[in-house]
Amino acid sequence: MSKAQKSTLLNSEVYHKMSQPLPLNLPTCLFHIPHVYGAVFNIKNKNPFNMEVLVDAWPDYQIVITRPQREVRMKDDLDHYTNTYQIFTKAPDKLEEVLARPQVINWDQVFQIQGCQESLQEAIRKISASKSVQVDYVKTILIMTEIDLKTDEFLKTLSPGGSFQNISLDPSHAGLVNEQWTFGKNDRSLKYIERCLQNFPGFGVLGPEGRLISWIVMEQSCEMRMGYTVPKYQKHGYMKKTSVHLMNYVIQKKVSCYFHMSEHKEESNQALRDLKFKAASCGWHQWKCSPEKYC
Repeated sequence: MSKAQKSTLLNSEVYHKMSQPLPLNLPTCLFHIPHVYGAVFNIKNKNPFNMEVLVDAWPDYQIVITRPQREVRMKDDLDHYTNTYQIFTKAPDKLEEVLARPQVINWDQVFQIQGCQESLQEAIRKISASKSVQVDYVKTILIMTEIDLKTDEFLKTLSPGGSFQNISLDPSHAGLVNEQWTFGKNDRSLKYIERCLQNFPGFGVLGPEGRLISWIVMEQSCEMRMGYTVPKYQKHGYMKKTSVHLMNYVIQKKVSCYFHMSEHKEESNQALRDLKFKAASCGWHQWKCSPEKYC
């Protein structure tokens, strides 16, 4: 892509074409799955996070970037929860030129880049070094579903019994979720979780005392995050019960969802394996970029 070319915002017709349910037999991490599809789904459904999708060309694109609309949402230079870019590329050698452009990424803010390609790292590191931006990198497991979303018969065989009650979360649960979220525990993450629960589904299980004991929350790209089970109830299948509730929603809405999580979260990983989710070989990659003035 030459310097004279500009990034292109996708129009509503393209959104419609891109937002069909993912084919179940797609090879891992081909094209712009899963994060672009998730963003497009929510853009078509009222777009509560004011997201947009940039491509270098259409339909013969090489680079796809999802981000919040900068003039609407990316106003807090320290809010890396909102200032999040999700990227896919077919041409890693062209990525540095594109990402360096100020109209594509605001390198004067604290922000995150997420994706399922480790090959993004070289361009991110080079630009960051040239701009005195600190980079904190995390790699986790990317988990995607392989079950047939046209039927819920499989889930019926997994639904655990007992008196523990499934519930849908609301913003009043944000404080508890924030306290236990590894990437949270601060005021900005609390506001972010509140926004997620105002606009997207969250699923939980109440214990015998009526208190929330296990939960998971959907984000703006249809990623499920912040999963947690209170230690007393871990390894008893409550994350699995929460996940069954989630999958019923996914089947009903015909939306593709995905997870990323640490390999050390044994209960969560087992619950997802029981639901026929599969770890993708590419992994999930996240770069938090902080200008020197904010370090």
